[in-house]
Parts: sequence; structure tokens; C-alpha cells
Amino acid sequence: MRNICLTVAYDGTDFHGWQRQPGLPTIQACVETAIERVTGAPAHLWGSGRTDAGVHALSQVANFKTACPIPCENLVKALNNLVPPTVRIKAAREVLASFHARYDVRSKTYRYRILQAPICSPFLWRFVCHHPLPLNYAAMADGARLVEGEHDFTSFAAASSEEETVEEKEVRIQSVSRRTDVRMPEGGQAEKDKPTAGGWQSRGMVRKIFSSRLIRRPTTSMLLYEVRGTGFLHHMVRNIVGTLMEVGRGKLVPADVTRILAARDRTLAGPTAPAQGLCLVKVEY
Repeated sequence: MRNICLTVAYDGTDFHGWQRQPGLPTIQACVETAIERVTGAPAHLWGSGRTDAGVHALSQVANFKTACPIPCENLVKALNNLVPPTVRIKAAREVLASFHARYDVRSKTYRYRILQAPICSPFLWRFVCHHPLPLNYAAMADGARLVEGEHDFTSFAAASSEEETVEEKEVRIQSVSRRTDVRMPEGGQAEKDKPTAGGWQSRGMVRKIFSSRLIRRPTTSMLLYEVRGTGFLHHMVRNIVGTLMEVGRGKLVPADVTRILAARDRTLAGPTAPAQGLCLVKVEY
């Protein structure tokens, strides 16, 4: 069996997220269906993580196993002929049999776009959060930096963040059993022979954020929030953005970000920012 790694880009507007759901259009189901038509055999696609309904990806990573001998270059062409134009297979490559797109992740980078122009172009509305009212950029930038480091992100997570399916648990156990270098589910590398220092702890709410910054682009009236970390909980980035926007509105001060983190109480953080502004831009292994 060959292990094929795909890099996938998609506009998530018309999909109910990455993960396959009965009776609903999802990215996983879309690409799996195309793989099955090309290879003539059932396929299961493992993604680097789940993106929510309406969230986009510039470089999502996924892998599947197949006995099909089609060269990777031709596989890309064949798959792109079958998936809708809102989904593109950017690349395919053969990887080691042990590679797992989710459990081998070392870091992910997300970008959230806030448009502050008075009017949102019809060519942008699917990919930005339109907020034409004033925001204090300096205060938001100060608050963003306070997210950096290793923290318990309970305050910024949805209630479903700790859920793990039976299938995911089985894959995780198999993945760990064939490695001495244990890696965290959802990304990040644990210390060797110390699963509680990362591998199992990551099933809780602790994540390490390497960088968290706000970028202002005055010529396009755009605020960009970029965050890179070992992994992210359900709604975590969107909840951080919602909280930073409360800082920008003056309803919170930057130091409140530290207080909210320490409290481990979701009710203290800001609202969940809209999905369409969020994009998974990079996955590192």
C-alpha cells in the first residue's frame, strides 16, 4: 500500500467543515469520493485537523493509503477533474507508511482577516469578517501578544474541544505504539517517553502558541490576525479573535487576555468571531 500525502486548498463557504457528516457536504467527503472514483477502491482521508463550517484552507494536509499505481502528478490532475472548483488539490506526494497527517503535525498557522472598509466588496465577503466600526489596533496588538506561550486555553475553547471519536483514539494509539518519539494529537511534539508532557496532555486544553500577532494594512483597510502553535482547540482561534475585537472596541483592556486565560472560564472571553474570516494557511511537520 502506498501512503499518499495531499495538500488541499478550499473555499469552505459551501461546506459543513472538513469532517465527513451524514447527508451534509464536507471537504473530507468531497475529496474521498474523488479518490474512490479515481482508484476504484474505498478510501479514508486523514486531515491535519478539522476546520469548521465556513472556514477556509490555503494548505490543508491530508493522507490516504491506496494500492493504486497512478503517479502522484497524474493523481493531482485526476482528482481536480472531479472535485468542485472551490476545492483544489495543490500537490500529492508519496510518504512513509508511518506518516499520519494529524498526529505528526508540529505546528499550524491560521490567519483571520477583518475588513474595516465602510463597504465590503462582493468579491471579499466570503473571506473576511466585515467590521466597519473603529477598532483600537495598538490595544488589540498588545492583547494578541499575551496569548503567546504555553497555556490552558479552556477560556477560548468550545465545549466539544475534548471530544475524541473511537476511530481517532484507535489511530492515535496505533500511531504512538510505533513511535518512541510521541507526537501530540492536533500537532506538537512531546518529549520522548513522557506522554504526559504533551501526547496525552494535548487531549486536554493545553496548547503552546509560538507567535500571535496583529498586522495592519491601511491601504486595504484590513486587519490580519496570525497565530502559529502546536495545535488549536475547537473554535479557539475564532474565540481569541472575538476577544481581541472586544479589546479593540474598548470593552476589555489588553491585560484582560491574561486574566481570562488564567480563569479557564469560557464565559469571560469574547464572542466567537464569524467563520468566514478564518483560513488555515500552513501545516508544518
